[in-house]
Amino acid sequence: MLPTADVDNRALLRQVACLRTIDDSLLERLRHEALTVPDEQLWVEEYSQYQSGGWSTLSLLNGSGSPTDVRIMDCTPVETTLLERMPVTRKLLASLGLRYMWVRLARLGPNSFLWEHRDYDELSDSARQRLHIPLMTNSSAMLVAGGVRVWLRPGRIWRLTPTHVHGACNLLGPDRYHLLLDCYSDDRLAELMANEWLDDADLVQLPPATETELQGHFQKALSLARLGYRQSAERYLLRLFYQRSMPEGLIYDLISSLYDVLGDAGAAREWSASKTTMLGLAGSGGTA
Repeated sequence: MLPTADVDNRALLRQVACLRTIDDSLLERLRHEALTVPDEQLWVEEYSQYQSGGWSTLSLLNGSGSPTDVRIMDCTPVETTLLERMPVTRKLLASLGLRYMWVRLARLGPNSFLWEHRDYDELSDSARQRLHIPLMTNSSAMLVAGGVRVWLRPGRIWRLTPTHVHGACNLLGPDRYHLLLDCYSDDRLAELMANEWLDDADLVQLPPATETELQGHFQKALSLARLGYRQSAERYLLRLFYQRSMPEGLIYDLISSLYDVLGDAGAAREWSASKTTMLGLAGSGGTA
């Protein structure tokens, strides 16, 4: 099925798509392992600059074998001690026949955001993709890419090309649990990608932000900052990414301009530097 006429299907398919379905009984067993095997104390909140808080991960395949080693890099991965206790997940990963770089469990809590960013900039030039297997989610947990909110529906394997700008949110909860599979491109991955599709029911085209709207949001954020609520002002603007279609990086420019108006040149420079990091003009992270 094609997305609604308002969505540029070809452009969006370059960024995110469904690859195949997963049997309901297998999904239930995968979900059970993700919810019961990991120790609550192990979850790691990495890449703090990229998130509001509430996004944490554990590794199943990585370079060290430790589940708390979650900052991704190029490697020949080995099973972590966590994956050794998850036979259903382990069997699925083996059955896909992919050449993995890293595999993680990711949890995104209620009222949590991964800010506008792109990934892989700090890695080698090897071609790769990120696959998402949603295990538990809700209708307010969305990926945003290309000005479109996408619900990554459970029961499917999704492909995300994270070198495109994207973000994720979980507005209302409960927790969103995904398997994240960072894979090197090869013939098997190409085979899985051969018949990609999107369903219109999973897509919402975000309306473009008008200049009047942006000025109104900027003034509200400025009022918050002048009252001393600077972090609230920043997050108020950052969340516009999930509400409106906007030019890449404009939100970071707005926050930098906010501090210029406030006369805080240091904070303005920091947010200009954040834009460089978040949008892949400097080494960036391995988020959702």
